[in-house]
Amino acid sequence: MPLTDLMAAVSTQVLAAADRDTTLLAASRLLACREAGADSLFLSLRERERVGSTAIGHGIAIPHGRSPTLQQPRGALLKLRTPVDFGGDEPVDLVFAMAVPEHYTHQHLMLLSELAELFSNAGIRQALRDAPDAQALQHIINDPQQASRG
Repeated sequence: MPLTDLMAAVSTQVLAAADRDTTLLAASRLLACREAGADSLFLSLRERERVGSTAIGHGIAIPHGRSPTLQQPRGALLKLRTPVDFGGDEPVDLVFAMAVPEHYTHQHLMLLSELAELFSNAGIRQALRDAPDAQALQHIINDPQQASRG
């Protein structure tokens, strides 16, 4: 199922980030909307990383946080030009950040499971890494099955 069916919005960006905090700041800006500010989302994402790394292997991280002002989940996919250390076994070059409403519990876990399944597909990972720009990333996220067959 496309992530756009599960979230209110999914934004994409190709980014030159120096470190994990720079990446999380960029992600929080993409996640922010009228309902939630980037500063509070950044703090939520950073706090979650302090609990433990959200790196899941294969150069992927799924930082996630909660916001009391969001009504629906939002996502941000970042392709990093240079991999950064997320505290896992290997540097990360693909980041899918997620912000969910404060009241999400079971739904939050289901979304994380969907993301882990999506990124377990080597074809999708490669398509994302080969994407030249944010528009191409968006196309892959909108139709991941097409990308995995690519």
